[in-house]
Amino acid sequence: MRLATIIFGGEGSNLFELRRPDGGVVPPFTAGAHVDLHLADGLVRQYSIANAPAERDRYLLGIKREAQGRGGSRFVHDTVKVGAILKVGLPRNNFPLVEAAASSVFVAGGIGITPIRSMVHRAQAIGQDWRLHYAVRRRPEAVFAAELLSLGDRVHLHVDDENDGRLLDLPAVVAAAPAGAHLYCCGPAPMMATFKAAAAGAVPAERTHLEYFTSDTAPAVQGGFVVALARSGRRIVVPPGTSILEVLRAAGLRVQAACEQGVCGTCETQVLEGTPDHRDMILSDDEKAGGRSMMICCSGSRSEVLVLDL
Repeated sequence: MRLATIIFGGEGSNLFELRRPDGGVVPPFTAGAHVDLHLADGLVRQYSIANAPAERDRYLLGIKREAQGRGGSRFVHDTVKVGAILKVGLPRNNFPLVEAAASSVFVAGGIGITPIRSMVHRAQAIGQDWRLHYAVRRRPEAVFAAELLSLGDRVHLHVDDENDGRLLDLPAVVAAAPAGAHLYCCGPAPMMATFKAAAAGAVPAERTHLEYFTSDTAPAVQGGFVVALARSGRRIVVPPGTSILEVLRAAGLRVQAACEQGVCGTCETQVLEGTPDHRDMILSDDEKAGGRSMMICCSGSRSEVLVLDL
C-alpha cells in the first residue's frame, strides 16, 4: 500500500493514511481491527485501524511516537515518507465490537482511541446505544478530540491536568454502565490494569473486552521441556532462558510472529498434546483452560512434552 498522507493527530501522534497504489478498495475490516506494518530489516509492528469499516478506500492508522519503545513507531515517524510503498498485512481483529449488544461503553486512554474511534463510527452506523470515556494527560494529546466531542454528551473527555492531576474514575465508569452493556478498554498498561480490576466481579467476562498495546505479563522462558512437531516428527529441546519461538527459528523453521509479546495473535499455534503455560493477553480464561492453542512467542509448557501442529 502507499502512504498517501500524514496528518497531525495530536501532540506526539500522527495519523497515517494508507491507500492501494491502484486506487482500488482495501481488504474489508471490522471495527477494532489492526494490521501489520512490515518495516525495514524484518521489523513488523501492529497498528489499529481508526477509520470506519464502511470506508473501503483507505486504512487510517493512529501512531504515537514512543521514544522508549521497541523502534517501530520511531521508524514510522522519523523515516517513512509520503509516497512510500509499504507491505501491509490483512486486517485481523482480536478486539471486535459485539454488534448485537444493546449498548456499548468505550474507554480509551491516549492513542488507545484509535480502535475505539472505529467502533464509535460502527456503533453510530448500526444505531447501537453507546458512550465514550476518553482520557488524556493534557488536552493537546487528545487525537480526534474535536470530532468526537461534536457527537454530543455521549462523549466524555477527561484531561488529567484539568482535574488537578486526577485520573479518570474507572470504577465509577464501570458502575454507571447500563445493565447488559459490553465494556471496551484500550490504553496504557496502568489504565488497563485499573479497568480490569474494576470490571472483575462487576461485569461478566464475556462482556469485558480489552486491547493491549504491550504485555503486562512476563514471558515463560523457564525452558526445560521438549516441543514435538507433529507434522515433521521433529523433537526440539527448549532450554532455560529461551522462548519456543526462538528455538523454532534457530532450528530453521519459518514461523510467523510479529509483536513477540503475546498481544497480536500472529503466532497462535494449535496444541495437540501437553499443557501450555499461557502468558499472552489475547486468549480468554476459558480458552487458556482448554489448552487447544497458544502464543508461542511468549508462552511455555507446564508439561515435559508439548506437541504442536507444526
